[in-house]
Amino acid sequence: MLKALRVLRSQGDQFIGDLRSAVPTGHRGRPVLGAAPCPVGCEACAQVCPTAAITADPLRIDLACCVFCNECALACPEEKIVFTPEPRMSADRPEGLVVTADRPSPTPVATSEALRRVFGRSLRLRQVSAGGCNGCELELNALANVNFDLQRYGIEWVASPRHADGLVLTGPISSHMAEALQLTWDAMPEPRFLISFGACALSGGLYADSAELDRAFLSRFSPSLLVPGCPPHPLTFVHGILDLLGIR
Repeated sequence: MLKALRVLRSQGDQFIGDLRSAVPTGHRGRPVLGAAPCPVGCEACAQVCPTAAITADPLRIDLACCVFCNECALACPEEKIVFTPEPRMSADRPEGLVVTADRPSPTPVATSEALRRVFGRSLRLRQVSAGGCNGCELELNALANVNFDLQRYGIEWVASPRHADGLVLTGPISSHMAEALQLTWDAMPEPRFLISFGACALSGGLYADSAELDRAFLSRFSPSLLVPGCPPHPLTFVHGILDLLGIR
């Protein structure tokens, strides 16, 4: 018994008391761009980006495409790109995920009064992995553990789409998962809404140019929340969904 108590004491507190103020250690989160102009003709960062998330002159990063690999920061001779541990970078529209020197942070998620009124006290989510690598899925699973305990806000995962209010999409939507994704959406009762989680879901990520994708679903239904990352940190999802529902 004494040994067990010593082990528990050495582990410290696992529960995160205030998710809103928590900042992960060692996490590669929201990038910050230096204000100084780039050298004329320099495109070193854009050339090494594996997903074409970066454009130069003026320098901008589209977090919907970014896989947070840090290659751009290593390649930049002026050290203009720095990845911070800041997890808050979700948005409610695609253009809100573009980061520039003049706009160092993504556009904050605006509270949806319609969603807040219906789901602000109780929300059930169903997740679909549409060809993902399981990285995003692992981070979403962590939201239910003792560390993050998303259930404290009345937000829970359900096994059936018929019990779900929101669909959380991960993966680039491979062609063999396109029908399953649509069937899941069709099985959900109204009102319902969509969340895109991770670079693959947002833009196709590293697989955006693959002929094996079928992303027509996203041309028919627009996400209410966009959560960038590869994979996103659980806190990025927490901030995004709480802002969307107006939960403080």
